[in-house]
Amino acid sequence: MNNLLLSAAIGDIAGMPYEFKGRTKDYNTVDLLLPTNTYTDDTVCTFACAEALLRGLNMAENLWNRCRADFYRGFGGRFARWLIAKEIQPSYHSYGNGSGMRVSAAGFMAKSVEECIDLATKTALPTHDHPEGIKGAVATALAIFYGMQGKEKDFIRKQVLDEYYPNWSGLTYEGIKPGYGFDETCQQTIPAALICFLESKNYEDCLKLAIALGGDADTLAAISGPMAYAFYKTMPEELIANAKAKLPEWMLEVNEELDHYVNQ
Repeated sequence: MNNLLLSAAIGDIAGMPYEFKGRTKDYNTVDLLLPTNTYTDDTVCTFACAEALLRGLNMAENLWNRCRADFYRGFGGRFARWLIAKEIQPSYHSYGNGSGMRVSAAGFMAKSVEECIDLATKTALPTHDHPEGIKGAVATALAIFYGMQGKEKDFIRKQVLDEYYPNWSGLTYEGIKPGYGFDETCQQTIPAALICFLESKNYEDCLKLAIALGGDADTLAAISGPMAYAFYKTMPEELIANAKAKLPEWMLEVNEELDHYVNQ
């Protein structure tokens, strides 16, 4: 498999126009290739964390440096304040969905459940060391890991959704959609993204389901997209090309580096 990390960037890019003014609950109106789309903070954080894991860099330092260098990408308030400090600050104990949207490399890289949990935790700790923040990262990474291992959806549902978010056990996409709104917490974002993946038919369908929930569209798609790619093993070529055309060179290099690491 190639372009592993792009599976998150593509979701972020596709969901970006629908995050605020363009928010929709109409699946049929979702266009994954709107000309106005571009990458956001979700992608910058994802690639920064992947780079740190792959190259053995200090996670907090790399996240801080890469995000400061691409600051105007829609970073959340507390994370933005963390970035503009004169030096790297301790974690502010967030349980926001940022820990889930930046973790995908951990799920792709891991060779065991234990390693997956360890790598995911490392990506969360610089800012999202609240138990719910860590849980969101771990649950997301495990769904990706199990997909890469060829596990069935029923297995992933039981081991991830039911285990980490038991209050969401048995819920369906159509059941949660009417009352679902914009929410940036792990508690409301990660299980919703899992349901989008579990009920999807393919990668593209997963992104459209995530965007049409009418919530934090780019982040829901950035989180569920890697789950879907790990499971289905394929993404539309036009989405890959669109993402590559919009990402800076350093991200494309990290994308290739992750592919090499996983495929070797």
